[in-house]
Amino acid sequence: MFAKLSYTWELMGASWDVLKRTKGLLIFPLLSGIFCLLVIASFIYPLATSGALESIDQDAPLSVKIGGIAVVFLFYFCCYFVITFFNVAIVAGAISRIAGGEPTVSGCLREAVKRIHLILGWALVQATVSLILKIIEARAKRVGKWITRWLGAAWALLTFLVVPVLVVEEKGPIDAFKESASLLKRTWGEQIVGNFGFGLVFFLLMIPGVAVMFFAIFLAGSTGGSAMALTLVVAAIVYLVVLSLIQSALQAIFQAAVYMHTQGVYGEAFPVRLLNGAMSQTE
Repeated sequence: MFAKLSYTWELMGASWDVLKRTKGLLIFPLLSGIFCLLVIASFIYPLATSGALESIDQDAPLSVKIGGIAVVFLFYFCCYFVITFFNVAIVAGAISRIAGGEPTVSGCLREAVKRIHLILGWALVQATVSLILKIIEARAKRVGKWITRWLGAAWALLTFLVVPVLVVEEKGPIDAFKESASLLKRTWGEQIVGNFGFGLVFFLLMIPGVAVMFFAIFLAGSTGGSAMALTLVVAAIVYLVVLSLIQSALQAIFQAAVYMHTQGVYGEAFPVRLLNGAMSQTE
């Protein structure tokens, strides 16, 4: 475990080197966040007025329940389509860079558009699974929350490499899921340690930003320095947003690297020794 943690830090450093050489990849997490906010904004009114969420939780009439489920499903589908589309773009760019290419923002977007039918299919699968988990959580109450957490964690492991499979192999959503699940045998250790490593690092990096926001609130309340407090809050928000974009980009690069290793493909940024040491080989 300690060896894997050590290699994970090295992989994060290598991912950072790729990102430094391909700064345009940061635009994709930003666009994903913006479009997700637009989707949420567009669904606020129908979700609020239709009682969609409440109809799932309660014993509502069948017609109301079906309508609510349809609205929630459409919301999930739109969100997952946006997320998957931009994830495909960033993974395509990361794979190109790791393999020695020179990816561009427009080129990455073209790669995503070429796979629009695959993205739609995977968004449909993701929305279906999320809806099922939501229904389980709603119907089973407290027990449902624990069940959905474990099922959600298992689903995340099984689907970790779906996007790289969509990008490289251009398989349909079901075949991409099967391929990702089959690779779990060799990558489960790296997935867990990698996610823990990224989460820990960026959690620690978030602390200064959160601390500045609390200090700004204290400053505004105790001294009335509203202008200074507002400046500090804005600076903290910008810092946290940029941090979030970097984290998303680095995790996508890491994801691409793990997949490329399973295919025996290496690049200058990810030498064979580094990836072999990080992976859990159980052929």
